[in-house]
Amino acid sequence: MGVPALHRLALNESPYPPLPSVRKAMRRAVAQAHRYPEFYPDDLAERIATWCGVPPDSVAVGSGSVGVALQSLQAVMEPGGTMVHAWRTFDAYPLLATMVRAEPVPVPLTPDGRQDLDALLAALDHRTRVVVVCNPHNPTGSRITVDALSAFLHRVPGHITVLLDEAYVEFADDTGVADMPTFLGAHPNVLVLRTFSKAYGLAALRIGYGLGAPALVDRIRRQQLPFGINAVATAAVQASLRAHGELRLRVDTIVAERERLRHELLDLGWHVRPGHANSVWLAAPDPIDEGVAALTDASVLTRHYPGEGLRVTVGSRKANDTVLAALAGLPTHGFASRDLDAVSSVAASARRPVGDPSRVRGRPRV
Repeated sequence: MGVPALHRLALNESPYPPLPSVRKAMRRAVAQAHRYPEFYPDDLAERIATWCGVPPDSVAVGSGSVGVALQSLQAVMEPGGTMVHAWRTFDAYPLLATMVRAEPVPVPLTPDGRQDLDALLAALDHRTRVVVVCNPHNPTGSRITVDALSAFLHRVPGHITVLLDEAYVEFADDTGVADMPTFLGAHPNVLVLRTFSKAYGLAALRIGYGLGAPALVDRIRRQQLPFGINAVATAAVQASLRAHGELRLRVDTIVAERERLRHELLDLGWHVRPGHANSVWLAAPDPIDEGVAALTDASVLTRHYPGEGLRVTVGSRKANDTVLAALAGLPTHGFASRDLDAVSSVAASARRPVGDPSRVRGRPRV
């Protein structure tokens, strides 16, 4: 058996445990574990809808955002259909496609780690039933602007469902987030996927949600597993919605650490583009294969894509310092220009108001 990692920075988990108020709500729910949860999570869907500023019939709840994605594919996929997605992306997407007997169609990222929207559109054909777009993108952390996303969606045929994965939206600055009620009204074929696993630190409890037009959400809700959302997870989410201020502080801390980590890696000569998730992306031709070996020796577990890139989750300050120390001695290709730094949106993100229950352009504050 290998030596256990001291710092688990591979799965984009939060470095923070649930808040005390959330743990208290979970303990109360555990005491009632002999009782069934709701047959369908209608009450939770209504609470999320109120929080997001959309009608209750625009919300579907599932076992993490990946569970809602599976329900969506079950609802809209047809025999012989295909699902177009960028690659690399969240590893579960091609697996989900095969689970519903669909064919995944991977489309390469651009050389700078972005989703190639034109190439995604070119891959759509008469068999396509779903196209997946991640914003911010996993694993590179790149982001699509509102204008670029709007132009893309207007070119996607209406019979194709767009899964817009926003699992990391809380870590991005507000300037790239559309007004949700208006957005959903303009694009009835879009389902926005979000999760309580990342910013909210509830990864083990598996609750995510989808936002979409009522007609699309109704089809997805028909795939809901009865008693599928447990009461402890429901209590944790409800308590988290009430603790938006405390959670905002945690997110701002992670964003600030992400930027510190990125800037110090740049100073060490690593090529690290601005990111908008809770991770940094180190890409070839920098020595990412040697980097993962150095990190492993330092008892740091990261997500390694051999020959392609290395995704490092932002952890505690101690964990991030360990990452920097491990990578400091490796020769890199260097980064001759810091021009990309100018487009980083971090400072504004880190200074967002804390404790404001209002939503900015339809996005719930964490």
